[in-house]
Amino acid sequence: MRILFLCHRFPYPPNSGANIRSFNMIRHLSRHHAVVVASLTRSDAERQAVPELEKQVAGVITAPIGKSEAWAKTLLALPTPKPSSFGYFSSPALMNRLRRLAGEERFDLVIAHSSSVGPYAAPFVGVPKIMDFCDMDSQKWLAYGKQMTFPRSLGYWLEGVKLVRVERRIAEDFGYATCATAAEVESLKAIAPGARGDWFPNGVDLEFFQPQPEAYDPDQICFVGRMDYFPNVQAMAAFVRDVFPLIRVQRPAAKLAIVGASPTVAARALGEAAGVTVTGSVPDVRPYFIGSACSVAPLIVARGTQNKILESLAMGVPVVASELAARGLDAVPGEHLLVADDPQATAAAVLRLMTEGAERRRLALAGRARMESHHSWTQAMAKFDQIVEAAMAAGTAGRGAAA
Repeated sequence: MRILFLCHRFPYPPNSGANIRSFNMIRHLSRHHAVVVASLTRSDAERQAVPELEKQVAGVITAPIGKSEAWAKTLLALPTPKPSSFGYFSSPALMNRLRRLAGEERFDLVIAHSSSVGPYAAPFVGVPKIMDFCDMDSQKWLAYGKQMTFPRSLGYWLEGVKLVRVERRIAEDFGYATCATAAEVESLKAIAPGARGDWFPNGVDLEFFQPQPEAYDPDQICFVGRMDYFPNVQAMAAFVRDVFPLIRVQRPAAKLAIVGASPTVAARALGEAAGVTVTGSVPDVRPYFIGSACSVAPLIVARGTQNKILESLAMGVPVVASELAARGLDAVPGEHLLVADDPQATAAAVLRLMTEGAERRRLALAGRARMESHHSWTQAMAKFDQIVEAAMAAGTAGRGAAA
């Protein structure tokens, strides 16, 4: 088949949660089909990566967009029915290139990764289409609104309401919709009861993220995730304030490494607490996982699958996660990872892994085994193949979607 794959983030290199899923879908499809990738590029680094992606696919179509231009379009969308996030990903140049492509070439299937690029599928009429929502963004924005103070809460609520309307229309206009978890499919069906949808999990690179023989520091714990992302900053601010002091009462030498790119001013300030280090961007997160008794994922707002949990478990490093963060992976609390929500329970779970070597080993082995059996990309893509077959067999010619 000849497949057009639309991405809201440039999918190479696969070094963030925003593009790991799309890259693995593209790489898998390219083994048996001719895949043309269309995406915006936002930096010189992304534009320099285009030739590397071109080596792996049948073609790459890009259009540059600057940060100031993107934010201007975001603000201009505020007083309109169009979601501001769609303004952020709006590029007339990319749309014009895709309109020309639709008139010149025939595709057997169009796949869009993230609702934000749904409008770019509109020129391809009479072609089966799959929308990979991954997570339902409307529900994320509505959840953000509940965590914010006025007037930001109103802005997030308004964005969520706009997205509900647009996601419903996209689910109807595309022939098939997919998500990263069963819970997200439930959210999809609540928005668009008639949508034809299914889910396939995020995977983890089991060769790159492998258990290592190096000894860990029983006083060390870590958190891995971008630190300009609100849920990560919120979670670690609460952890440093409410949980970590409880841990240090029992283990005064306890250390916490907060590992993630682009820390905000608020995130950097967390490094002022005793025992806490905020690293900023690092060339390789694996040494931080390997050197820790456990990693933590105490997210208060969470949608979909947390790649940070998959990576830690794949390396045989136990995880203490909030219930919401753990809900996005196919694993059993208590068997493959520990789940806790209130400060006392979270501190107790972390201390358990810092002090009980046998318990840590049990969870290390069980977590790695679960990643091998339920979160390998091979298995995830096998399920994705079934979804593609179902969408093609249905022969539903999606109409695309306009914001």
